[in-house]
Amino acid sequence: MVSSSAFLVLLLQLALSIATLQAPTVQLDRATVTGFTDGALKKFLGIPYVRPPVGPLRLRLPQPISSYEQHFVATAYGPICPQMQQTLVLPKDVPEIVREEMGNIGAPIPLNQSEDCLTVNVIAPADATPQSKLPVLVARGFEIGYPSSTDGSIIVNQSVALGSPIVYVSLNYRLNGGSSSTRPRTVIFTCLVFGFLGSKEVKEAGLGNLGLRDREITASMTRKFLKNFAEREAMRWVQRWGESAGAISVASHLLTNGGNNEGLFRAAIMDSGAPLWVGDITHGQPYYDFIVQHTGCSRAPDTLDCLRKAPFDTLMRATNSTPDMFSYQSLAESFVVRVDGVFLTDNPQQLVKRGSVSKVPFINGVNDDEGTLFSFTALNITTNDQLVDYWQKFYVPGASRAEIESVFAFYPEDPAAGSPFDTGDENVLTPQFKRYAAIMGDLVFHGPHRFFMQHRAALQPTWAYLYKRGKALPYLGAFHSTELTNAYGGGDLGAHFIRFASTLNPSSNSSGDIAWPRYTTNSPQTLTFLDGDVPLTMTNDDYRVEAIKAVTDLMLKFPY
Repeated sequence: MVSSSAFLVLLLQLALSIATLQAPTVQLDRATVTGFTDGALKKFLGIPYVRPPVGPLRLRLPQPISSYEQHFVATAYGPICPQMQQTLVLPKDVPEIVREEMGNIGAPIPLNQSEDCLTVNVIAPADATPQSKLPVLVARGFEIGYPSSTDGSIIVNQSVALGSPIVYVSLNYRLNGGSSSTRPRTVIFTCLVFGFLGSKEVKEAGLGNLGLRDREITASMTRKFLKNFAEREAMRWVQRWGESAGAISVASHLLTNGGNNEGLFRAAIMDSGAPLWVGDITHGQPYYDFIVQHTGCSRAPDTLDCLRKAPFDTLMRATNSTPDMFSYQSLAESFVVRVDGVFLTDNPQQLVKRGSVSKVPFINGVNDDEGTLFSFTALNITTNDQLVDYWQKFYVPGASRAEIESVFAFYPEDPAAGSPFDTGDENVLTPQFKRYAAIMGDLVFHGPHRFFMQHRAALQPTWAYLYKRGKALPYLGAFHSTELTNAYGGGDLGAHFIRFASTLNPSSNSSGDIAWPRYTTNSPQTLTFLDGDVPLTMTNDDYRVEAIKAVTDLMLKFPY
């Protein structure tokens, strides 16, 4: 006779067996990967795409998995890649609404961090088959710290509702953001030592920009996996999407290999990021030397090899002691994408000028007040001379004071001209706050965006947007990353991205919807997102023309 407890165990085992039989599966080489069904979607999470970069493989080029041999279950996100802990210190007198918006920056990072983190996640409509030939949207995993903090389910469900179903792919790689939140609009990002260490030692070893190289190798695994949804030609249907540093990453992939993308993607979406004015990888030498010193590797004959053997906690403590974007120097960060001579052979903007760009259609957009979020770090700057000194020290050390002052002359000290833009004399946190925010936003975001659009609009299909919603938020306005709630949360920006992924045209054919024409040099039309009764309109890309050109020319001459 079977006891009641034993009977319950048998029922549970039977239920689990039935659930496993009904679960979606995908074949990778000789391995069966089992995912799970979530409403109208099927998901496969935490799939490894390279050999774990641990032990002797730390700080080395990614090593591919030659063949998948063992069956495995893919029902949970993998560990988070190691991330710097950042803290944004807000002044005591900022309004409570600002603290609420930014309160999660500097929050503890989830504990499941590991160097063994290079995994990919796939979310698809439940009825997708190899005959569906669905477009594939590959999102940069670090755009919100780690893929699990923003589920792509909303995007895929929205795509189905729009009649343009897509497959959503996100991935981890060696880089990763700092403080994160489950709310996309409060997320900030930074590069980390594991993926973007810079020095002459790194350059000589050919190991620069490892985070970008990680993403290169996902192509072969993604091809194998997506045969189940979009056949062998799946990669021709791929769109790459990135925000912030993710957008800069996508831009870097457009520029590498002489602009030849080898058919790995057919379009790109870049939110708040474009090819930057970065210099040689040896510019990161001071931070490399700091890491070496604080891991006890200074006297090692091979410092790179010593770093590979350093205890993980020791390496993380050293990394967390280097400047991040919420340190005093703000976006002059320790670990960034740099010119390594292999993946990036020159300053990205020089590559753009030379035409070393993949000629795929792309969307590139910016938020109106990109610089405000990064302007709380230097509130002690209250005079023009202090601002010039600051910029000369951290951003353009090769430039003379006269050169910097000639650029800053285009940015008046009048608060009404600063950022948040179009807010008059409001938001004057310090005498230089709004001016600093305007310069920072143009330097890192608006300048590279316009430079990229104007150099490529005549050569490939391009679309631009300007996000100006949320202007009433004190001191922040339409700040960096504020569009993500719209893009990931079922909003109109996300709908445009889905249409673009499906048709390579972000405009809707529906009657009454606003048309989004291509950006051209003769008619630089920008889709502009507004508060109020008119949420969308088309505007000309003609704001701060002289100022943005001046700051861009300065950075072209003195790349960071």
